[in-house]
Amino acid sequence: MLGLHGWGRTHRDLLECLAGTDAIALDLPGFGASPVPTAPGGASAYADLVEPVLDDCAPRVVVLGHSFGGRVAVELAARRPDAIASLVLCGAPLLRRIDRPAARPALRFRLARGLHRRGLLGNGTMERMRQHYGSSDYRAAQGIMRDVLVTAVNETYENQLGRITQPVELVWGRQDDQVPVETAQRAAEMLDDALLTVLDGVGHHVPTEAPTALAAAVSRRLAAPK
Repeated sequence: MLGLHGWGRTHRDLLECLAGTDAIALDLPGFGASPVPTAPGGASAYADLVEPVLDDCAPRVVVLGHSFGGRVAVELAARRPDAIASLVLCGAPLLRRIDRPAARPALRFRLARGLHRRGLLGNGTMERMRQHYGSSDYRAAQGIMRDVLVTAVNETYENQLGRITQPVELVWGRQDDQVPVETAQRAAEMLDDALLTVLDGVGHHVPTEAPTALAAAVSRRLAAPK
């Protein structure tokens, strides 16, 4: 069993739902005790970094991925069907939201960014603009991690979902306002073998809000034939 946490979180989010299993829960690069990656990249680059861990796991491992960790899990499952038996995903932003079209950055920010690229706006002023206009995750990220975030949030995974043949359990909070249930439903339609469980009264952070329900999905996958 391999556990991959969400953006800005650590392996500790997964400890309760993985309790009693023979699991490895990682701190992904740039979070918790793991060093920042040496180069920017999205989920594919993170899968490159995590993939060697699969060789240290039991054959046909089950992978749990929450949010950003779910992006990485999908990349791994698509490229390593020999090593991964099944997935358990929760709150993973795998597809663009159809209820919220991608918004362009504010005009003032775009102008500032252009001036900064031309050396006409100082780093300090540009950082203040980023802090004002960026998301909370973007404001908290620094250096390479900010580049990683920008890459990841602009990725979608239709191709990877279409290549996954392993069973996938999707465990979603009905009140998830970051990655709504509709996203999970669309992802399930792209998978060969998917089961979606929707949890009432639960938001985006399923591992800490509903660890018992997530543990039940993990147990089902661990008990399934490999």
